[in-house]
Amino acid sequence: MSDAPGPHPSVPGTSSGDPAPYLALGPRVGLRPFAQGDADEFTARARESRELHRPWLFPPCTPGAYAAYAGTLLGDPARTGFLVCERAEGGRIAGFVNINNIVRGAFRSGTLGYGAFAHAAGRGLLTEALGLVLEHAFGPLDLHRLEANIQPGNAASRALVRRAGFRLEGFSPAMLFIDGAWRDHERWAITAPATAPEPAARTRDGLSACG
Repeated sequence: MSDAPGPHPSVPGTSSGDPAPYLALGPRVGLRPFAQGDADEFTARARESRELHRPWLFPPCTPGAYAAYAGTLLGDPARTGFLVCERAEGGRIAGFVNINNIVRGAFRSGTLGYGAFAHAAGRGLLTEALGLVLEHAFGPLDLHRLEANIQPGNAASRALVRRAGFRLEGFSPAMLFIDGAWRDHERWAITAPATAPEPAARTRDGLSACG
């Protein structure tokens, strides 16, 4: 039997740790920010999903680790995180998608991190969620480019970004230190569609141009 707590509502609660409203909605999932009140459910899902995630992914599986993880996502302007929630299941957490290393100016780029929990794997929920994140990133967040760094053996992750329209840009040996060793990664990326609104005119160094 699962040790995860029951579903929670997707509306604001009465304290800062309660779930916030959805930022974006799809047919089956909604995106909302992380909250400290999600610690019990998130960590239970992470523990249930160890076999699925290893050796690629290591989300926090204790309340203390979750508090630090969520605190960084909530307090660092260079990062933002989204919980993927199942609308038909009372807002049950199905996974997460984070945008890390956000750089503004002329670059306007970020790096993706993501994962589905075991009960949601193979159901297309993360594919739907990633589409919502791209719309949010290239709309309200005003980003131009997102990159996903993926170990070559992670076939499911490579298939996910390919479905979302990412292109393979290169290969970086010993790029990231994961699970006790420096791991090779492929660099996949996507840029905002040509129809996305452009920011105010900029010079080559990213500063605003004078009229």
